[in-house]
Amino acid sequence: MKSCFAFSISLSFLLVLLSVYTPSSESAPPNYLDHYCPNETLFAPNSTYQSNLNTLLSNLSSAATADTDGFANATAGQNPPDEAYGLFLCRGDVNASTCSDCVATAKQDILRICPNQRVSVIWYDECMLRYSNQSIFSVEEELPSLMMWNPGNITDPAKFVQVLGDAIKDVAWRASVGESGKKFAVGEANFTSSQTLYTLAQCTPDLTAWDCNTCLRSVIPGLPEGKQGGRKLTPSCAVRFELYPFYNISALLAPPPPPVTTSEGPLPPPVTIPEGKCDKSAVIIVAIIVPVGGVLVLLFLTRCFLRRKGKKTNEAVKGMSGAIELTTKESLQFDLATIRVATNDFSPENKLGEGGFGEVFRGCLPDGQQIAVKRLSQSSRQGDDEFKNEVQLVAKLQHGNLVRLLGFCLDGVEKLLAYEFVPNKSLDYFLFDPQRSSQLNWPLRYKVISGIARGMLYLHEDSRLRIIHCDLKCSNILLDSEMNPKISVFGMARSFGVDQTQASTNKIVGTFGYMSPEYAMHGEFSVESNVYSFGILLLEIICGKKNNFYQQLGRGEYLATYVWNQWRDGTPLKVLDPVIAYSYSRDEVLRCLHIGLLCIQEDPAIRPTMATVVLMLSSSSFSRLRGLSIPTKELESDQSTSRTMPSSSSGVSVTEFNPW
Repeated sequence: MKSCFAFSISLSFLLVLLSVYTPSSESAPPNYLDHYCPNETLFAPNSTYQSNLNTLLSNLSSAATADTDGFANATAGQNPPDEAYGLFLCRGDVNASTCSDCVATAKQDILRICPNQRVSVIWYDECMLRYSNQSIFSVEEELPSLMMWNPGNITDPAKFVQVLGDAIKDVAWRASVGESGKKFAVGEANFTSSQTLYTLAQCTPDLTAWDCNTCLRSVIPGLPEGKQGGRKLTPSCAVRFELYPFYNISALLAPPPPPVTTSEGPLPPPVTIPEGKCDKSAVIIVAIIVPVGGVLVLLFLTRCFLRRKGKKTNEAVKGMSGAIELTTKESLQFDLATIRVATNDFSPENKLGEGGFGEVFRGCLPDGQQIAVKRLSQSSRQGDDEFKNEVQLVAKLQHGNLVRLLGFCLDGVEKLLAYEFVPNKSLDYFLFDPQRSSQLNWPLRYKVISGIARGMLYLHEDSRLRIIHCDLKCSNILLDSEMNPKISVFGMARSFGVDQTQASTNKIVGTFGYMSPEYAMHGEFSVESNVYSFGILLLEIICGKKNNFYQQLGRGEYLATYVWNQWRDGTPLKVLDPVIAYSYSRDEVLRCLHIGLLCIQEDPAIRPTMATVVLMLSSSSFSRLRGLSIPTKELESDQSTSRTMPSSSSGVSVTEFNPW
């Protein structure tokens, strides 16, 4: 019986495959895939539930003809158990007409295929429809599920698994955050020089981003292996992959902008003046040039004024202990009046936060751009040198994982830095809060870890200067609207020459617990010092606890010591933040724990570089490449030779650690 079912699924999939290459029409019937009728909850003919169900299906069919964006839910009846709840979801790339036709067909088919059923679901290639006598809205359900596959085999399964894994996780993430306005995403990835992998992920839009991501990540492991195509469908989500474009790519392209309209209707198209009309066109040209010329003259005079004022501001800057030398200093300088207007004169309502350096205010420039203004207090720990340092360094840095400096202002005692506005505050705002931490599921945390690593790699190797941050910690990682991490606060940063690898200082700055042992005790800082801080930060993200959490509990150990002891004892997953217990990838967590422990080794020379860290994070075959032994409860002592030496500022250093 099982083999017959598998044959029927394969045959059905072949029909789907053939339909892709068959010229389609608006009147083509939807492609039926499968249905589910549990045969456990029946209703009597002509009962109240049947009446409510008929009303429900009619309402859903009507809703599909309206502008529902491919999804709608409805209820009928008021008294349980005769209430009927239903919804439909059309594939994100089908047009409204196809969606409406599919729902209308599903309405007819589901009553015929699943007669007298209180709970049913039916799948088509173009849509899904389901109903129940219990509420199904905003509820993530992974059962029943349907798996289908393309019978063609893959010639290079190992490579295909890697390409597919990366591609399907990407579309699952983008679908869960609803970047297209729907919980739907598609993607393309190169498999070979002549083959492209196409992927799709979708959830019902009533799910939260968390539930959508949970559903998609639960069904991805069920996709067929070694096949050229496959899909997995559940009542709440679906994923699919093929080596041909099975979705309507043109329907997903952004539509052209609508014509500009006035109260009298759309504006007419541009008029082309034919030859022989020079007399009228000359009048028109003169009428245009004169006012435009006047505007240009005004702009020129304004620029001269601003350059003169900028020169004065630059002289004020030079009044500090050194000159701020910026190749684009004029464009970076703001006058105090602009900042005051932008922040409503530093209104308390616009205050975003406060630190040892001073206050941060939200502002809005005249062109509508939102900014975050750091206003250094006169008693700030960040003095003239740090202010100058931050302007000099950050102005030269351009990377998606670094916060962008838009400008600065020096006016009397006012020292102001204007940054791009990052709406989701800092990483610690979410990570260490019992309620908000649940918003950081494992895919999000892995995204944050990878982003920070790429930003650090840029600072170490790819920017014009080699930058040592010196204060890398959770509160200095900002999160943008898509939860991308941005490294901030460069007041304590140090720059190196191209050939310089380390330096020393008598002025130790930074945050205890994140400092490397050689920096905290001897003032020696290098790129390896940054790597150490990144390792501590990585462990905090995985565990959801501050570095001194266990120290505060009176247990006499820091987080790094606790993590190392669990790794050594073969129980590394015990350190995992409980709120991500249902969303984490075991391989990714172990990989990150391993990287974190490598980064906090006492000897700076054997810590990995950020280039190596980025490679480790991006390579799904890391454990195989590096000979990593995955720790288990029965971890043998000869799998890694190591010992702990709690002599550093964090309370632990890992030495003689041989995962390579």
